[in-house]
Amino acid sequence: HISRDSTAIEARESIAKKDKVEAAQAKPKNKPGRPKKGEVRPSPEPSPLQRQRGQTLEQMLFELDTACDTGTKKNAQGYKISWKGYKLHLDTACCGVPISAVLTGANVHDSRVALPLMRISAQRVDACYELMDAAYCSTVIREEIEAAGRVPLIDHNPRKGQKQEFAPHEAQRYKTRSGAERCNARLKDEFGARHVQVRGHAKVMCHLMLGVVALCADQFTRLLV
Repeated sequence: HISRDSTAIEARESIAKKDKVEAAQAKPKNKPGRPKKGEVRPSPEPSPLQRQRGQTLEQMLFELDTACDTGTKKNAQGYKISWKGYKLHLDTACCGVPISAVLTGANVHDSRVALPLMRISAQRVDACYELMDAAYCSTVIREEIEAAGRVPLIDHNPRKGQKQEFAPHEAQRYKTRSGAERCNARLKDEFGARHVQVRGHAKVMCHLMLGVVALCADQFTRLLV
């Protein structure tokens, strides 16, 4: 099992300013409602996830925002929290060992990093199941995992519809995903991810990866005992 999740990383730095030139050149959105007679509207652009399907791993990672920003997500208790800084996306094996890590700005949605993490982890381990919460609920993600010969176990996001529950055997396997939350908690409480003193994506990633390496070593030690 590979459990995929992200965790908030608070940073002591200013939020990166957006490029005003790029914002001014952004493609305007179509007006709401039906088009007028004779009006030709351009076809809608593919979503970021659909665009990722035809990209290489390097292209996917290049498009991810890595600057310090603000983010909001639900914690393990279901309450919304907001913070300024980054977001660490982790793939964790069922034995508690981190497999892959990607650091983005706090504003990046979890689903945008699912396919890059999937490809990185596939180069390192052979997994049968990929477990994710409702933030990753997407047809594109499910199809990509199935095309790779693995089974996606993703909590369904009803989006104002009716929630689809897991089958009994799937629900039992999905309980393994709690290992990702334990990994995130240990990384913050025991290996320095809660107190980041450096600034900038490169330095923050270096700080976090030192903790990830130490966590891997500690977890391997526990498995060997």
